[in-house]
Amino acid sequence: MSESALRERMCDLGLSIFERGLTAGSSGNLSARLRDGGLLLTPTGSCLGELDPARLSRLDAAGKHVSGDPPSKEAFLHRGLYGARPQAGAVVHLHSTHAVAVSCLRGLDAADCIPPLTPYFVMKVGRLPLVPYLRPGDPALGEAVGALAAGHTAVLLANHGPVVSGPDLESACYAAEELEETARLFLLLRGHDFRPLDAAQLAALRAAFQLDP
Repeated sequence: MSESALRERMCDLGLSIFERGLTAGSSGNLSARLRDGGLLLTPTGSCLGELDPARLSRLDAAGKHVSGDPPSKEAFLHRGLYGARPQAGAVVHLHSTHAVAVSCLRGLDAADCIPPLTPYFVMKVGRLPLVPYLRPGDPALGEAVGALAAGHTAVLLANHGPVVSGPDLESACYAAEELEETARLFLLLRGHDFRPLDAAQLAALRAAFQLDP
């Protein structure tokens, strides 16, 4: 996909995310890796429902801002994940309601915040580790994300929200949406005797779809 087409697609997906209530106000940010190793990133303070292709931030392979509006102040989250996952082509960070609600719960399994309730969650997200709370804008968040991302396509920032990767923008957005829907299911099922997928079922999924162990 050309850079101009990628810019248009990022704006289309941002609008879709915003219109479906997966982010609010100026929260959330999207990025996509360019062929030269640089990034396209949504600008700081921007609303995902009002993105302008010409004003998207462009960073070079070293993370230097080279054109467009100033990048999101959370660019380091994206760069931390890309650094750990060379196969990632895009990253989505949202403050989606149900995923954020899960991130605020006490007693989560920090290695796997949401149980494997459906095969689709396992296929699109897999295990979801929790990144301990750090204030927004703290560069240490990028390091914490990078430390976990090599073995995970997504992480959940405590009291903050999910950071989700994919091979391309569509895949990353769909995975973020699957995470949000599974977080909603998880909250609905709390207090009930629910049945997650068992070890044999998970092994069969991972073998069939060549998923991370």
